[in-house]
Amino acid sequence: MFFDFGAGEILGLAILAMVLVGPDKLPQFAVEAAKIVKKLRGLATTATNELKENLGPGFEDLKPADLNPKTFVKKQIDAALDEGPAKPKVRPESKIDPDLL
Repeated sequence: MFFDFGAGEILGLAILAMVLVGPDKLPQFAVEAAKIVKKLRGLATTATNELKENLGPGFEDLKPADLNPKTFVKKQIDAALDEGPAKPKVRPESKIDPDLL
């Protein structure tokens, strides 16, 4: 979810909508608002699919949240590091505190 609405905010918005739009026109207003939200979701999905298609292979699992520059760069660096040469696993050396001797 993009918005963090609680019950109080939703109730306040409903009361505000009833005052501004009026109880007679509120059902039609809700239908129109739902159509707009559905159309916006469709546009966002289409834009995301076109972006995936234009970026090419390796971006099949792209999500809009991944387009945050920090997230995008981190994901690409992690992928590049995973493809690099395998690093040998080194066991950390045990160190003795000289004060204990």
